[in-house]
Amino acid sequence: MTAIQQERASEDLKALAEQAGRELEDASALEILKWAADTFGKRFCVTSSMEDAVVAHLASRVMPGVDVVFLDTGYHFEETIGTRDAVDAVMDVNVITLTPRQTVAEQDAEYGPKLHDRDPDLCCKLRKVQPLEEGLKGYAAWATGLRRDESPTRANTPVVGWDEKRQKVKISPIARWTQDDVDAYVAEHGVLTNPLLMDGYASIGCAPCTRRVLQGEDARAGRWAGRAKTECGLHG
Repeated sequence: MTAIQQERASEDLKALAEQAGRELEDASALEILKWAADTFGKRFCVTSSMEDAVVAHLASRVMPGVDVVFLDTGYHFEETIGTRDAVDAVMDVNVITLTPRQTVAEQDAEYGPKLHDRDPDLCCKLRKVQPLEEGLKGYAAWATGLRRDESPTRANTPVVGWDEKRQKVKISPIARWTQDDVDAYVAEHGVLTNPLLMDGYASIGCAPCTRRVLQGEDARAGRWAGRAKTECGLHG
């Protein structure tokens, strides 16, 4: 494909995403995911941090065997890895684990230990952003579990939008859901969740950069606490 053809293909995908975002704004999560499965087939995947398996479960209902992409940063809680293994074992999905180019030890040797404390943006870039960009190359669209109620930075998340950085369609089927909606779906369908959610954690990332939330804090207050940083870079 020539550069001009690639540009046109991206423009077409962007237009498709923006139109779908408008038309599917009031659609159910299952309807949004069915549109994605019908439109992109095997070029569609779900990404999961293994905080819970809600979006993976939803996607498996409309596309059994759907690819579920997980980033193993080398810094995850044991409970997160355990949740990934359980999802792989019991759900009708194909879990794909991505890893950074360097192990933690190799990164420490090059950049010094505890890079996450000294330069968390660089650490996230090396251990999350770059591996995801590599891992998504074969897909035209990816689904996330982003919700508008999680934090002010996510308040305008479209149900279907355009990922300009990666030139892909980005789908957030539960963007309009609340935590109560998530809890109700988990209870109704027996969906796997990370045990840390029952131990004071409301948003679960890498262990060195995640703490329990305090009463009255938003769900992501426990991520990079005490810093201006609110996102790892995967979502802007």
